[in-house]
This record gives sequence, structure tokens and C-alpha cells, in this order.
Amino acid sequence: MGRRNGTPRRTGARPRALALLLAAALLGGCADDPPVPPPAGSGETVDGAGRPVTLTVGVYGTFGLKEAGLYDTYMRLHPDVAVQQTSLARADVYYPQLLTHLTAGAGLADVQAVEVGNIAEVVDTQAGRLVDLAHAPGVEESAFLPWKWAQARTGDGRVLGLGTDIGPLAVCYRKDHFAAAGLPTDREEVGRLWAGEWRKYLETGRRFAARAPEGVAFTDSASGVMAAVISGARLRYYDAEGRLVVAANPAVRAAWDLGAAFAEHGLTARLQQFTPDWDQGFAHGRFASIACPAWMLGYIQDKGGPDGKGKWDVAKAPRPGNWGGSFLVVPAAGRHVEEAAELAAWLTAPAQQAVLFERRGSFPSAEAAFGLPQVRGARHPYFGDAPVGRIFSAAAMGVPVAPVGPKDGLVNTILSDTGMLQVDQTGRSPESAWRAAMKAIDNALDR
Repeated sequence: MGRRNGTPRRTGARPRALALLLAAALLGGCADDPPVPPPAGSGETVDGAGRPVTLTVGVYGTFGLKEAGLYDTYMRLHPDVAVQQTSLARADVYYPQLLTHLTAGAGLADVQAVEVGNIAEVVDTQAGRLVDLAHAPGVEESAFLPWKWAQARTGDGRVLGLGTDIGPLAVCYRKDHFAAAGLPTDREEVGRLWAGEWRKYLETGRRFAARAPEGVAFTDSASGVMAAVISGARLRYYDAEGRLVVAANPAVRAAWDLGAAFAEHGLTARLQQFTPDWDQGFAHGRFASIACPAWMLGYIQDKGGPDGKGKWDVAKAPRPGNWGGSFLVVPAAGRHVEEAAELAAWLTAPAQQAVLFERRGSFPSAEAAFGLPQVRGARHPYFGDAPVGRIFSAAAMGVPVAPVGPKDGLVNTILSDTGMLQVDQTGRSPESAWRAAMKAIDNALDR
């Protein structure tokens, strides 16, 4: 569940809506959707049963909760509550409106979705307008991954958002292209090629390039490599005190330098992610590997089409990282705050997160869901029956707790599109592009 609209941008939460095909392919199949309750009417009495409470959930794009049947199940379990969803197709339209409504204390849904790239700004600027969910009925801190729980926590210990999903990292690769270049194809052997260090991924790319099939690059883009490396850093764009440290952070500069090295060695297909050309790169097999959060599996299946089935596989990433995720928050100005908090807690509980993964492909942010059958035993036929539940669970467990800043998404977009894209596509020197990106970040943040 990251970005779910038709105009993706590079943020800490990559588009996942386009990846919701994952669930349809997971082995074991999906349970039948629960029966739909009687249609809702207008006002507080919403159906023939006279439900006294109507809760609204505001989301962006195809968020997955409704599509997975979770609202219907909740209404069956709570006959006195009706749940209705409102959705804006574009996250970049949804979020400014959410901030406006929070400030005004009006026009809000009872439960609102927030993308990970925006959660720090919401926590920093809207804390007094949101409900502390740490002790909402059914919420257990121990059920969530520590780093996910920390992303929506205030300095005084309040938790203003409950995680819905995450984007743990792997590497997806084309077995046929690897075989043609003389590289191993077994996922365990492939993972060992670069185990422990992203620079080994670069070394593997150079080995691949020496015998690459004609017209096939090792990976899609330098920006994708850079984003993957940053996703596993303990310090990224902001420090724990909320200060912007992107220019001085050696971890960011190391990720930049590695991404640039891929471009300079000719190892990328020089594509911009989430564009038509990138989609065609999947369809025509123009690259052999890609840094691959869990939500990207469905995207690859969609764009690679039937011809790609069985050619793709999934291996462990060099180091754990997380690329994407969302939260649910409860505005304090809502009409039914207690009921809304209970709904948010239920929707993000491990059992429901497992259902959401099974049916829609959104990987759970609740560690307690990893052992449930829908997650633990999940395999993906399109990717050679890769044990995706096991691979991504292990990756999620290794992600470090890292500060999330109020403008993480904007900083990431500038690094990728103002900076690294120029290195990859125009041959601009990495140093010149870095200076341009830093200047653009300062300008965008009025520094």
C-alpha cells in the first residue's frame, strides 16, 4: 500500500497500488470474500438494521482495505457500526487536503490514511489534532516491528498512527538473463553473490556486463539502486532531532556514489522508474535485476506479462531495507473518536494484516503476522514459487530504526529526479549533479 495513483513520484513510500496483483498469485489461494452487508443509506442510520454509528475512512487510490473485504467483516462483527470509505485517486492531492482539514478541524474522515513519507510531518505538526492510539482497544506495541512503531511516535511517547504495511527489500532477477551471462540462477546462490554489501551487487553487475545478452542491462536505473541503499541506512535525510542532514550524511553520499557508479559503468537501462518506458523495460526484458520491495512483485507481474512468468525469481537483498508503507490516524475532531480508534486498531491488527497480504499483497507491518499461515507459507508462482513470505519477513526483521523527517518524500524525489537521473540519462558528472540536488533541496525547503 504505498503510492496508489497514476502519477507516481519518488518518495519513501513507493507506489504499491500497482503491485496489488501479488496477492492473486500467492499459493494457497484467497478465501472467498465475505458477503456484502445491506447497502448503506444516508445519515447516521445507514441500513435496515438501523446501525447507529457510521465511521468514515479516508484513503488515497486503491488502498486495499475495502478491496480485501475488511470493512464488511468488521460490520458483521459490529452490527451497530457502518463503515464507509472515501478515496482520492492521487496521493499528492489527498495529502495537502488532509493537512488543511486537520488544521481547520473540519472535513475529516473518522480514520485517515497517511503515507510513510508524510508521517513525520503529520506527527510533528498535527500532534495536538490526532488521537494517541498506543492504548486503543486491541493495540499491542509488541505486535509491530519496532522501527514501524517508532515512525509515528512523538517525543513524549504518544503513538499517532498505526502501521498498515511496509516495503521490505529483496532483489528480483531474470533467471534467463543471468544464465546467458554465466551467473548462477538458484535464488540462494544468487543471494550469496552480493550477501552483506551493496557494492557486491555492483561487482556482480560488472560480471554480468562482460557476457550480457545483447540489449540487456544489469539493472533498471541508478536511482533505484540509490534508493535501495538509503532504505537500509540507520540515518538518512534527518537526524533524531529533526535536523536535515542529507548533505552531511556519509550514508546518503555513499548511496549516491554507488548509484552513480552503476551509471558510469554502463550497468543500467537508464530508465526513470514508474514511467511508460520503465514499464516497457519489464515487458521487453531490458534489464536483468532490480531492487525489489514486496509491493513491486505485483508491478513486475503486471508489466512483465505472461511471457515473464517463470523467468523472474526473488533473492535476498545485500542488506535489509524498507521502501514504502502507510499508517492509519484518528483525528481528534471526529464525531466518533473512540469507535474510530477501535476500528483503526482492528484494521491494523496482525490477523487483518495477514488477510490484506493474502488478498491484496500489502506486506504486514505487524511482526506478529509473520507466523500466520497466509504470510509464513506464501509463495509466488510468477517468480518460480519463490517463498516470498519467508524472504520478506526476514528482510523486515533486519530493518534498522531510522529517523523519518517531515520532508523525506520531497528530498528523495529531488535526489532521484533532479540529481541521479541526470547522471544516468545525460552523463552529467556525479559531483555536479550532487551539488545541483543539494541546491534544489535547499530551495525547496526555503533554506
